[in-house]
Amino acid sequence: MKLYNSLTRSKEDFHIKDKTVRMYACGPTVYNYFHVGNARCFVVFDMLRRYLEYRGNKVIFVQNFTDVDDKMIKRAALDNASVSEVADRFIKEYFTDAGGLGIRPATYHPRATENIEEIIKIIEELINKGHAYVSTSDDGKKDVYFSAESFDEYGKLSNMPIAELEAGARIDVNEVKNNPMDFALWKAKKEGEISWSSPWGEGRPGWHIECSAMVYRYLGEEIDIHCGGADLMFPHHENEIAQSECATGHIMSRFWLHNGFINVDNKKMSKSGSNSFMVRDAAKQFGYLPIRYFLLASHYRTPINFSEEILEQAKSALTRLHNCADLILFNEARADKTVPLSDAENTSLAFIAEKKQSFIDAMDDDFNTADAIAALFEITRDINSMLAEETLSAKYLETASKTFFELLELFGFEKPSNTNDDEEKYIEDAIARRAQAKKNKDYALADSIRNELKERGITLEDTAQGTMWKKQ
Repeated sequence: MKLYNSLTRSKEDFHIKDKTVRMYACGPTVYNYFHVGNARCFVVFDMLRRYLEYRGNKVIFVQNFTDVDDKMIKRAALDNASVSEVADRFIKEYFTDAGGLGIRPATYHPRATENIEEIIKIIEELINKGHAYVSTSDDGKKDVYFSAESFDEYGKLSNMPIAELEAGARIDVNEVKNNPMDFALWKAKKEGEISWSSPWGEGRPGWHIECSAMVYRYLGEEIDIHCGGADLMFPHHENEIAQSECATGHIMSRFWLHNGFINVDNKKMSKSGSNSFMVRDAAKQFGYLPIRYFLLASHYRTPINFSEEILEQAKSALTRLHNCADLILFNEARADKTVPLSDAENTSLAFIAEKKQSFIDAMDDDFNTADAIAALFEITRDINSMLAEETLSAKYLETASKTFFELLELFGFEKPSNTNDDEEKYIEDAIARRAQAKKNKDYALADSIRNELKERGITLEDTAQGTMWKKQ
């Protein structure tokens, strides 16, 4: 497998040690619901994890929750709640939306506030090695800053020389630091803020050091993949690299993966830009699965444009996949176990095997989900054409459906069930009664049964192989 490494700005062979991948993704700051732009990172790297596991690897996947920062404190004040109460609320809401999008829980979901001890240890190590310093303000409060100049490779991820970064840096009026590029590892407590005890007094950690501590605690000093949105490359990931590599003396992550932005009217989607669409709201209109499809239908590194029209297209594409799934299940009853594979079926199975390999080739080439989905649709089209044949062997249906459902499940595109066993039995019984009514030429009864089902949101489709049903 080849992956594009943001650190080297090139595709590289991704070699897996001991069939185990140690992978970290930056999770949400839990002060609000997450928007579709945030969801791209969560969905894309959930898919990467799924694929690595599909290829026989164990993946230890960590996605954190940032549950203390300025936004959290501001939201807590607005809601007249504690920071932890805000975090609890929106972590719960995260799992609701993530579950709807088919995002599986990570191996670990640590919170920043659960790792204060680890954070303090790393800061102490950086101070002892001369990479961080304590800054005392006029009122005697102490902050701790990382010295960017102490790391010779600072700027290597964003590919910016430190002199250029310094030129664009600004110092807050409340900051007392040696260099504009230095960043906070520990912030002294302000009146009314949540805080923890430390060797430098009451305070709280900076954002960047939180992720370094959680990577170290749950995955070790060196990991295989660190991923996140392109907007995190600088300063967040750049600063993670600097502080982690100065503390440990070796590289933090072998690969850095970044997904592209989502644009609305050619502007990056963001909460601060007032052009964000919350996943919760979009799902009410289109459902969760079309959002997942939309986020995977393009190469993860390319910017994509969000619109209602595109989500409608995603919904239609999923309908084609789900119709094929329904047809496969419906045709199981008529598949003949006594007939051998026909020439046409053998040709179809060979085509399906070829397209499955195309799928794997696409995924192995920098995780190209767009081409992989195209291969899935070619498989779908071929299966649909075979299902229209009068005679169908059980061997063909079994082999073809195995590949189809395997890839459908891998993508997380399975059709969600919206009926229970009792309702399905009722529908099947109604279809049987309608078939008997038509056989008896009691078309009025047959029509009344159809209308009764329609009122329940069930539509019927009569085919050469029998009657299929769908629930709207």
